[in-house]
Order: sequence, then C-alpha cells, then structure tokens
Amino acid sequence: MNKKEELIRTIKFILFSISAGIIEIVAFALMYNLIKIPWWPSYLTALILSVLWNFTFNRRYTFKSANNVPIAMLKVAAYYAVFTPLSTLGGNYLEQTVGLNGNIVTLMVMGCNLVTEYLYDRFFVFRKTIDTNEIAKKKTSEN
Repeated sequence: MNKKEELIRTIKFILFSISAGIIEIVAFALMYNLIKIPWWPSYLTALILSVLWNFTFNRRYTFKSANNVPIAMLKVAAYYAVFTPLSTLGGNYLEQTVGLNGNIVTLMVMGCNLVTEYLYDRFFVFRKTIDTNEIAKKKTSEN
C-alpha cells in the first residue's frame, strides 16, 4: 500500500465522516435546540444515527473490506462501548457542570470521534481486510 492510496483512504474517511456528522448535528440540533430534549439523550440518538451511516459507507468504500460484516460491526460496537459512555458523561459534564454550550460540546466530541475512530478502524477493525471487496478487486484487475 502506498502513501497516495493511504491519503485517499483518509480523505474518503473524512468525507464520509462529514456526511455522518451532518446527520448527527442536524438530528442533535432538532432534538436539543428545537424540541428541547436534554443534551445526553439528544447526543446519544444523533450519535447512533451517524454511526450506522458511517460504518456502512466506510466499510464498503473507504476500507473496501470484504470481511464478515457482523464481526466488523462487533468490533465497531466495542469501540463505541467505550467511546459512548465516556463522551456522553464527559459531554454532559461539560454542558451541565462547566456550562459550555451544548452545540460546542457536541462539535468537540465529534472531532475526537473522527480521529479516534479512524485510527481504530484502520488499524484494528479493517487492518487485515483492507482492499478485499469486489470494488478493490475490480480496480486491481483493471490495472
């Protein structure tokens, strides 16, 4: 794998994450700002929606992985089993106790999620199965 391919993979991850982030921030804003649901249930619901979106596209198009989907989802679920309570409790603390704006807290948490999930996905979830799906095989056969 060369540096150019890895840069393209990183850019794809960021772009798909931005699309998931849009879903997350819109869902969060609707619940938190419009409906006035407290921070943590708004954040948690929005996070779940973005995770489902992001996993689907990144597995197929960024990492081009043909690995077992349930196993990959379990590995991602393990990441979120740690990230979700930490980010929910930490974010709620920052919003409720410290008094930071909930929208700012959410953006901070989203930035942390972007970096840590990319590293986790790249080096743990899809490490051995990168470029193994039909998209990657087709590209290889064309070259």
